[in-house]
Amino acid sequence: MPPRPPSCSDGYHHGDLRNALLKAARKLLEERGPSSLALRGIARRVGVSAPSAYHHFPSLDAIAVALAEQGAAEMVECLTALPSGNKSRLLRIGEAYVAFARANPALYRLMFGEGFPIASRSGQAVRDLRQKARDTIESALADRLPQADLSIAGLFLWSVIHGLALLVIDGQINPEEDADDIVLRVLQLSGKPLARPRG
Repeated sequence: MPPRPPSCSDGYHHGDLRNALLKAARKLLEERGPSSLALRGIARRVGVSAPSAYHHFPSLDAIAVALAEQGAAEMVECLTALPSGNKSRLLRIGEAYVAFARANPALYRLMFGEGFPIASRSGQAVRDLRQKARDTIESALADRLPQADLSIAGLFLWSVIHGLALLVIDGQINPEEDADDIVLRVLQLSGKPLARPRG
């Protein structure tokens, strides 16, 4: 009798098991939030054994970091591929940032350490995201402020945008109001002191 071919639960014959685990983890994350992540549950969704999953992700922290890095790369892409329009670049950056958080609420929380502080500290892509977010905002302010003020002004606007994103995804905005309009008005107000070019 010929030997039985290895089952997909073997893991090493699954194909691209690492990406399959990441996709399953992200789906679980968005369905139930960061606290729901468990490596055995993720492996079960993919149809492999826990040891097969551990081969690619030695701990739950490792998969959380990988998810945060994936989200960071996507967010950087959103901030750099801004749509054209008649709004200022600063407004478009703010809207893109909040839109990313709204489309990926649990991933956004994970990227900033909810449930897994290591995910916001250890992944290079996440650290790069922070710097890219600040650089993007600062570059939009470059013609409005002296160089010495750019860093603190960028931090101020990033704080407003990040806080606004959390308020929106946590449902703290009145549901009877248009969230897009509120985002726009808050961003406009926060940028008013910085709105006039130097000259």
